[in-house]
Amino acid sequence: MQTGQKSIHTYLILKSQEGDRRAQNELFKLYANAMYNICRRMMGDEDDAKDVLQDAFIHVFDKIKGLRDVEMFSAWIKRIVINHCLNSLKKKNLLVSDIDGAGDFADENDEKDNEKINYEAKKILSAIDKISEGCKTVLNLYLFEGYDHKEIAQILSISESASKAQYSKARAKVRKILAEEI
Repeated sequence: MQTGQKSIHTYLILKSQEGDRRAQNELFKLYANAMYNICRRMMGDEDDAKDVLQDAFIHVFDKIKGLRDVEMFSAWIKRIVINHCLNSLKKKNLLVSDIDGAGDFADENDEKDNEKINYEAKKILSAIDKISEGCKTVLNLYLFEGYDHKEIAQILSISESASKAQYSKARAKVRKILAEEI
């Protein structure tokens, strides 16, 4: 983040901590799309994702006064959003049970290639939506959110080997679904 952007970002966080609704609205605008993408990937349903996103932002602005390090805001809000997704999934009783046991795209300006890439990405996301919630959760946390298996195990209260097994199972299921569509 550039210095000017960083100072505006810090200003918005500080004003939000004071209860300034305009600053909160601006922070919402800055983060809503990225946080929605997390919700959409984890929840698998657009309406559920929107509900979780709304609840998460209510929580964020309710608790923002307690944020001590404004530099950690991005990580803090991401963690809140992920926790709200996990809590929502737990309420549905569809989360992981403890068991033991992305591609590079060429940067081209050709419209047809871009359409193909978008189509392929939609196919992959659609396949991910078809796997079990537990597998999907681990896959999203590992692949899209960048958590390692040790962190995922702590977040989900499962063993590290269970996280690895769920991730492997998720990848295999997605591959199978994509292979069946060809």
